[in-house]
Amino acid sequence: MSERELRVSKIKDGTVIDHIRGGYALDVVNILGITGKEKRVMTIAVNVPSKRFGVKDIVKIEGKALNAEELNRIALVAPHASINFIKNYEVLEKFEVKLPQAIEGILKCQNPCCVVNNGEPVKPKFHVVHEEPMVLKCHYCGVSLEQADVFAQL
Repeated sequence: MSERELRVSKIKDGTVIDHIRGGYALDVVNILGITGKEKRVMTIAVNVPSKRFGVKDIVKIEGKALNAEELNRIALVAPHASINFIKNYEVLEKFEVKLPQAIEGILKCQNPCCVVNNGEPVKPKFHVVHEEPMVLKCHYCGVSLEQADVFAQL
C-alpha cells in the first residue's frame, strides 16, 4: 500500500453495498432511511476508481442486514450494485441486486385519478418496461414513470 492510499477497515457484521454508480451513495443511504443517528458505524466512499465502471461508490453498514424491500429500493437507484452480507469479518453471501419485474408498495402513481390515489385499499404497483433508461408502468392506470420521477419519490 502506498502512502497516498486510504484503506477503509473491514466491518465485523453487516452489509457492504458495492458497485454503486458514482455519485449515488448518498441516494442509496437516503432510500434506506439511514440518517447517521442509528448509533452504528457506517462508511461511505464516493467516486472511488473502478476498473469496471470508471468510478463507483461503496456503502458499508455495520450491524445491518437488508430485507427484500430494501434490496428492491437499492435496485431502483443502483441497478448494478453488489451486496455483500458480512458475518465475523467474512463474506457470508454476495450477489448483484436485480430490478424486479414488478415493484409494489414503494412508489406512488403520479396520476391523481389512479385507483391507488383515491382511497381504495390497493398498494401501488409498477411493471418494469425498460431497465436502462428506467421506465415503469402503473399496473392500474398505465401511467409511466421515468428514472427522474422515481428518484424524485425516493
